[in-house]
Amino acid sequence: MSKERARRRAARLAVAEKQKASRARRVARRQRRQAVQRALTPRRRGTGRLHRRSRAERTGILLVPLAAAVAVWVLVPGIALRVALTALIVLVLPALVVLVLGRRS
Repeated sequence: MSKERARRRAARLAVAEKQKASRARRVARRQRRQAVQRALTPRRRGTGRLHRRSRAERTGILLVPLAAAVAVWVLVPGIALRVALTALIVLVLPALVVLVLGRRS
């Protein structure tokens, strides 16, 4: 009777070892695949406020007010009015960005 139990226990242990080795191979394969995938996928560069918008949107946010300020300084004759209009551009820019490009959170 005890020899039979020992044989069954040995068979159970052999099956358990096979399953353990199979599981270890699967885990190792998954880790290798994830490492390759991580190496091949591009990383997201930033997470701040500037990186919430595309490069084209950021370029537009920079160039449009800059062009408006240049136009003000070229076309408006009085220095006080130039400064006032430039300040107005700077103050109104955040609201225009939200209105035109939409709010993302």
